[in-house]
Amino acid sequence: MARFTLPRDLYFGKGALENLKNLKGKKAVICVGGGSMKRFGFLDRAQKYLEEAGMEVKLIEGIESDPSVETVMKGAAIMQEFGPDWIVAIGGGSPIDAAKAMWIKYEYPECTFEDMCKVFGIPELRKKAHFVAVSSTSGTATEVTAFSIITDYEKGIKYPIADFEITPDIAIVDPELAETMPKKLVAHTGMDAMTHAIEAYVSTANSDYTDPLAIHAIEMIMKDLVPSYNGDMEARHHMHDAQCLAGMAFSNALLGIVHSMAHKTGAIFADYGAHIIHGAANAMYLPKVIAFNAKDETAKKRYGVIVDYMGLGGKDDDEKVANLIKFLRDMNDQLNIPHCITHYGADSYPTEKGFVPEEVFLERLPEIAKNAIADACTGSNPRQPSQEEMEKLLKCCYYDTEVDF
Repeated sequence: MARFTLPRDLYFGKGALENLKNLKGKKAVICVGGGSMKRFGFLDRAQKYLEEAGMEVKLIEGIESDPSVETVMKGAAIMQEFGPDWIVAIGGGSPIDAAKAMWIKYEYPECTFEDMCKVFGIPELRKKAHFVAVSSTSGTATEVTAFSIITDYEKGIKYPIADFEITPDIAIVDPELAETMPKKLVAHTGMDAMTHAIEAYVSTANSDYTDPLAIHAIEMIMKDLVPSYNGDMEARHHMHDAQCLAGMAFSNALLGIVHSMAHKTGAIFADYGAHIIHGAANAMYLPKVIAFNAKDETAKKRYGVIVDYMGLGGKDDDEKVANLIKFLRDMNDQLNIPHCITHYGADSYPTEKGFVPEEVFLERLPEIAKNAIADACTGSNPRQPSQEEMEKLLKCCYYDTEVDF
């Protein structure tokens, strides 16, 4: 038996944010990140709509990119004191992910972060509050997923929380919020969405319910991501829907080792002055993982189906896989994303000498590989890597060398 779970309601299209004024309750907390939602007026609008609904509103502001365990615990303490019956998270993946974890701790104060990380082990929520997610970026799709990514900065590791209980009750996908994204964010979130859709389609947990969502998302991203990056607002609107479709697919079909590797390399080199941004990591690693997974015949055939829908051609599945890898690398070039860690600058742009020194990478490689294998996303990857294979694959992602194993 399998399961397919989505938010009960999804409001989409321009003006969808206004649906906040239809909520029924007494108190709402709004979780928000940096200044963009305030700067562009969306935070004020959200607060006004909730107050129109007759609710007292409290803000939890300043949630950082790659939210920390400490941020989650502080936010949950605020919720416990305030007692909201609605949690509204607005912004990119970070405030929504943080708010999901705060929600768990709010409802179950005795729950530790380690408890949260037990895959599909969270107790029943909605005893105290329901959850609304309002996405402002076109990539993570956390507004419709059963996932949250929280960073333990002491260990330098990003941990996925995975449970259908944290799927939001209401998702609001209003493209007006996405119009404000800077170009770099468009690129990184867009490739995150492409990775979601491709990994969901070849995942061992794929189904007839998730496949159409994944394929249509791929078709849309192929057509709209680069124009969106170059400032086409109609394409930007389409991308906001495409990433949501990809999220619906992967929340139910799960992901693979592109995400496992991205989770475990994202913050591990922070002591050298930067993170490897999640979407950029996915973009760099995806072509390598496709080459690795394509050694599995079932995965290779499914990559071939993706290529058929994309219209990239190829006389057989091997040629189709090669064409898919070339397409994705070309897309990275158009989005100004590097091909490997060696050329990944501290600002995320391609550079001759990246911020991660070779000797540091090699020293930390065994631990990164071990943690990637243990990541929640690895279990549904179509080809299960050994420690040796994961280390070799990560080296290919560092040096941009061919995957021939």
